[in-house]
Amino acid sequence: MIEWLHNNLLLLASLKAFGISVILTPILRDVFRSYNVVDQPGVRRVHVYPIPRIGGIPIAVAYAVALYTFSGESVGLSGPVMKLLPGAGMIFLTGLVDDFFNLRPVVKLGGQIVAALLVFWSGLSISTLGSNNTLPFWLDLPLTVFWLLLTTNALNLIDGLDGLCAGIGMVATLALLVAALLYGNQPLVYATMPLACALAGFLCYNINPATVFLGDSGALLIGFLLGCYGMIWTQKTSTLLSLLVPIIALSVPLLDVSVAVFRRLVRKQPIFGADRAHIHHRLLDRGLTPKRAVLVLYLFAATAAGLALLLIAPQAARFRNVVLVLLLIAIWLGLRELRYKEFNFLGRMVFGGEWQQSLQQTLRLDHLTASLAAAQTQAAWWMAIVETARTCEWTSLQWTHARGTQELVISTGEPSWKFQVSLGEHGLLAIGGSSGRSGIDLTEFATVVQRSVHGRSFDEERSEVH
Repeated sequence: MIEWLHNNLLLLASLKAFGISVILTPILRDVFRSYNVVDQPGVRRVHVYPIPRIGGIPIAVAYAVALYTFSGESVGLSGPVMKLLPGAGMIFLTGLVDDFFNLRPVVKLGGQIVAALLVFWSGLSISTLGSNNTLPFWLDLPLTVFWLLLTTNALNLIDGLDGLCAGIGMVATLALLVAALLYGNQPLVYATMPLACALAGFLCYNINPATVFLGDSGALLIGFLLGCYGMIWTQKTSTLLSLLVPIIALSVPLLDVSVAVFRRLVRKQPIFGADRAHIHHRLLDRGLTPKRAVLVLYLFAATAAGLALLLIAPQAARFRNVVLVLLLIAIWLGLRELRYKEFNFLGRMVFGGEWQQSLQQTLRLDHLTASLAAAQTQAAWWMAIVETARTCEWTSLQWTHARGTQELVISTGEPSWKFQVSLGEHGLLAIGGSSGRSGIDLTEFATVVQRSVHGRSFDEERSEVH
């Protein structure tokens, strides 16, 4: 096992990380509490009393001291681990400043981009997609920055319950550690094991009921480091399938941030806005206690981590497709149980025929708009309306204006619904239908028709009644 963790040096460094985290966390917690540097309760927060959010400081210190143990080793600070340190320092400082001064989202995002660029220019990037697939610079740079921004913010967004972010981060770190041990990826082992131990020490005070929070300095740092670990992993992988390991190991936070972005796009809300509809919030709304909600997400993260390890196990090569299918089923069932209205809407649109109906209505409105704009006479304008009435299968159409009344009867019988459009000086348009559907958005139809007659006068041609 990598020469018994390199003659126990890694084990010693990891124990240092755990010990420093365990000892330093309560000290800093009490110091910041005495100076009232705390996170106050609020509408979107679950805690009911002020709690310091300085968890990033002991974790960063413990991790840095553990890495310093390797300063004389060729695998340590001279390898890929060294390449992530400048960016990790930048992301930690960005989060720390935000914890104290509440940076604007654009400023915080700028700090994250700078951190990602520091990592890239230090020589750590996605760079390859499997064997013999080196990415060009113009693609490698944006993909690296995007990946690090994604993992960084995914862990930050999920930091909403006691022990959730740190616990999920530790599970993902352990998954990558085991994968590195199985494949002999020595740099990744040296990078991940100290962080896992530092998080374990911090969780002693962060599990419900928490006495200290991670803060942005901790959550951003964990997400950023995990993103870097994923890139260290890609540099040693030989298959495209192996590239899924970091993604699956981080499936819970990545799924949460993906759902959040989708929800906000559907609702036309700011992507970086705050709300109370993350996965952990939905679990609370389903009646789970905070402790049980965290446990459920721990179990899902652990299951996903186990499936990720199965993907790279040679003994399970025959079942890799089954593993992927099981993971997709688990994700689908999880989202279904969370009962997001946006996904119900999407399901109705795609599978319930509403998307096709919406598309047909849009096409009909576009065709009507073009036909009315091209109509130069009263007869041509009326025929455009008549064509829409027949396409939508209305039962009757009547236009009352200064010159008289024009009427179209498509089918006899009393209509089940009626709709009128006021055309001002051009009269009144009355529509009747017998089915439950109008075949077109009547409000949009009225707007289009009213705009077509606004400020115009038909020529003196008298149209015939159709």
